[in-house]
Parts: sequence; C-alpha cells; structure tokens
Amino acid sequence: MNKEQSISIAAVMEKSGVNFGTSGVRGRVVDLSDEVCWAYAVGFIQYLQETKQLELGATVGIAGDYRTSTDRMMGVLSQAIVDQGFEPVNLGKIPSPALALYGLKHNMPTMMVTGSHIPEDRNGIKFNTALGEILKPDEQGIRVQVIVIPAGIFTVEGALVREPTLPALDETAKAEYVKRYLNFFPKKALEGLSIGLYEHSSVSRECLYEILTGLGARVMRLGRSDVFISVDTEAIRPEDVVLAAQWSKEHGFDCIISTDGDGDRPLISDEKGVW
Repeated sequence: MNKEQSISIAAVMEKSGVNFGTSGVRGRVVDLSDEVCWAYAVGFIQYLQETKQLELGATVGIAGDYRTSTDRMMGVLSQAIVDQGFEPVNLGKIPSPALALYGLKHNMPTMMVTGSHIPEDRNGIKFNTALGEILKPDEQGIRVQVIVIPAGIFTVEGALVREPTLPALDETAKAEYVKRYLNFFPKKALEGLSIGLYEHSSVSRECLYEILTGLGARVMRLGRSDVFISVDTEAIRPEDVVLAAQWSKEHGFDCIISTDGDGDRPLISDEKGVW
C-alpha cells in the first residue's frame, strides 16, 4: 500500500469476509492476511481507548493455539500493539481460559489467536477486555472504529513489509492457571485414579498434565499430534469414539480427559471410554 488509508472495521469485515463469531472474529486463513489481523487488533485497541479501558503505554496480552497460521498472526498482533503505543506480552501457547484468567487478574486486555474447534484452514482472534470476553455491544463498538493504515507497511497482497517479532515468552499465565487448580482442590484429590489424557493438538495438553499429575492421578498421555486436529466437543468425530473405547479397554482408565483446540470446552469420558 503506497498511501495512507482510513477504513472502518465494518468495511474491513465486508471486504475480507472475516466476521465476528464467538468472542471475536473467525475466517479462512487465506482471508486473515496480516493487514486484516492488524486492522482488527487496532480497532480493538482504539475501542478500548475510546471507552477508557486502556491508557497509553499499557500492556496487552497475546496467546495462541497450535495451528500452523497462529505464530504469524500472533506476530502481527504484537506489531499492531506496538504501532498503537502499547506493550505486547507474549504469553505463549496456552488455553483461552488461562489467557482470560491472566487478563482478569492483572487488569489487562488480551487477544487469543485461535479458531477453537474449526478446521486448520481457518483461524480467528478472540478478544478479552480486562473484565472478560467481549460481548455484543463491544463488537458493535469495534465494528464502527475507523482506523488509519499507514503508507508502506503492507504489500499489495496484505503482508507486512517488515516481519514482526514477538517479545520473549512469558510463562506466568500458564503457571497461574495451573496453580489455580492445584490450590483449589484438596492435595492428592485424584490419588489412586488412572486417567487417560487425549492430547491431540489441544493447547491445554501441557496444563492438563501438570494439573492431573499434581493432584495425584496416574496419567497416560494419548494421541498427541503435531498436526492440528479439529476436535469438536459438540460433534465428536467417529474416530475419537473408537479410540476412547479402545484406550479404556486396553488400559482400564477411570476416565479420559481432553478439550477442544483452544481448551475452553472439556471432553470427558466415563470408565468405558464413552464420551
């Protein structure tokens, strides 16, 4: 882009086809260009400033799931935060609830790069104010923001000219999320139980392992995948039904535990591996 451009988020939405879904925006990865992601992040930040929820120079948290496109998008959000005069905090690959908890605890707005349970060729951004996930009035407030896209920062294809970088990883949010559960439940609350942890590509898998073992359970890690798998807890895949039954029969688990991709929907079986 060779000249400065002013555009509303509503126009970005219409042009890109990336629309509001649950707690944020979702769309095809091919439509979630750097420019579109940057625009949404700037619109969100402007809305927070307009509503007196963010003061210049404050911090904004970023996290993401295990999709291939997530790292690029997290970098773009980081750049947008810097461009608006704020400080990004890279909280890493953690569950959406862990990011939200961190924001609530530290009075910080956050953005989670995730498409939740939808396929890998799609992704999204979930927005949280310091008070929790955005609601419909917040969506409307973001939609009407008019942002300024500076000249020369994007190519004609919508890619950032300069590759963005994320700040060093801050693991505080993950540690606080795990600690929340270990402090809430009695020590050794799961002692004597055998639990299967269906990891697949859930961003919760490391936190869940630490929590379950920390509470005394014997945990077997199952089905870990380096390729994103769209596990939908409301439309369980037939292969996951078969796997759970097989695992339970082979190992005699008390239950199997999993989540969707970004860890905000639980998936739990009984002792027979029935979800």
